[in-house]
Amino acid sequence: MDDIQGKHFSITDPKGISTVIYQVNKTEKEFLKEYPKLTVERLEHIEEIRGDFNKKTFYVENPSKDGNKLVILSFGQDKVVINTGILLNDEVKITKKPTPFKFTTLYSEEETEYKEFKYTPNLKRPITIIDPETTEEIKPVLYFDENTNEVKGKCKLKPYKSYFAFEIRESE
Repeated sequence: MDDIQGKHFSITDPKGISTVIYQVNKTEKEFLKEYPKLTVERLEHIEEIRGDFNKKTFYVENPSKDGNKLVILSFGQDKVVINTGILLNDEVKITKKPTPFKFTTLYSEEETEYKEFKYTPNLKRPITIIDPETTEEIKPVLYFDENTNEVKGKCKLKPYKSYFAFEIRESE
């Protein structure tokens, strides 16, 4: 991890809690008319176990001078705590005004494919689906829609399993 340039910060999860953090990115101006205005990108991290605690150090490769908006998801038994924050200079501040985003729990008794969603030209997306038990992202299968001339994605969801999905939206 020595080759990563940028900022890093740490959080400590108690036993039974697993936190993941996403950075909210603005789509480049030249693509705003056709693509989502905001996308999410999961931050890379390393973990260090300290007794009953799990210290996670997260990395932001290209920190913005204006700050990097963050979505902080802490998964516990049967619940998710959602916070928003900003990485500014060398400090993470939890915001008082929430970022508008939509989240839902997905569940089906049959194997299913969930929602087509658009990607920006650099393959970023505004929505992500997470397995709350492992906190791993469900990776979408990408395909090119010849009718709309766009790259889209679909996620395969297993039957009898709940998933957490969220989407970042522009402020109204």
